[in-house]
Amino acid sequence: MKYISFAIPSYNSEDYMSRAIESILPGGEDVEIIIVNDGSKDGTLQIAREYKEKYPDIIKVVDKENGGHGDAVNYGLANATGKYFKVVDSDDWVDEEALLLILSFLKGMEREDKEIDMLVSNYVYEKVGAAHKKCIHYRNVLPQDKIFTWDEIGRFHLDQYILMHSVIYRTSMIKLSQMTLPKHTFYVDNIYVYYPLPHVRKIYYMDVDFYRYFIGREDQSVNEKVMISRVDQQIFVTKTMIDMYHLRDISSRKLRHYMVNYLAIMMTVSSILLIRSKKQENLEKKRELWRYLKKKDLKIYLRIRYGILGQTMNIPGRPGRRISSLAYSVARRIIGFN
Repeated sequence: MKYISFAIPSYNSEDYMSRAIESILPGGEDVEIIIVNDGSKDGTLQIAREYKEKYPDIIKVVDKENGGHGDAVNYGLANATGKYFKVVDSDDWVDEEALLLILSFLKGMEREDKEIDMLVSNYVYEKVGAAHKKCIHYRNVLPQDKIFTWDEIGRFHLDQYILMHSVIYRTSMIKLSQMTLPKHTFYVDNIYVYYPLPHVRKIYYMDVDFYRYFIGREDQSVNEKVMISRVDQQIFVTKTMIDMYHLRDISSRKLRHYMVNYLAIMMTVSSILLIRSKKQENLEKKRELWRYLKKKDLKIYLRIRYGILGQTMNIPGRPGRRISSLAYSVARRIIGFN
């Protein structure tokens, strides 16, 4: 039995993909590794095939035309046969000890004929040049040593929201949700972690530092200059999330609160990128984005717009934009997210 299917979306990844693959191989035949070659123009496909030849019972190779990160995740999910599903980007890796602990836990669940919809674990920012590696954990917000529901969660800090790095989903649950990530779009990892949430009923948190999130390459999608150049895609993802649900219909009050706050973060990220671009046309895009939310759901708009984040991003005039930008710079240094 394959307990976890690991999808590795790979585009021109020949220089670093081996670290991602090698970090998962200690899982042996309890895992499957699906390397999705997303139309690479380098040696990515050749490396993938060499691994498949060496580990035919563990590794699958999916070769497809270029469709972007989200489309590669779609293909990985479509080819997954494991009970649970995890995305590992080709420049990231996982911790071997944590991997073995997670597999041991999932095996125990299977023996007891139990299952969960989402497993949450910690992730570590492996930031280039940083002496201190920041770890994002959930000890203060999620119950431990038990299966729990949304009604039992605590209050998340701003730097603590559940990202793609944090989650392992039950494969059949995420497939039944019919989530399809858009092609040729960056930042769809936010859709990946947001869309399935109302379908999640049973959650488990393991306090292990599992995922290693490499950050610091100049061409990386979370580099600020790159994000500003792709701000229209950030806006598209944010609007997609706004349109996804009528949040007032979410039955769990705590899940609804979490999802509203997640949207507030997305609105903040989009707004600050538009402000920091220093282009007049982008300031109009910022105003239009807030109008879009207002038209979709006035109550949610008011809650986000007049919350701390919304107020910080909408201080009027040039001095206000400077304050917003300063607040972002401070948060970036504290959280270390790019």
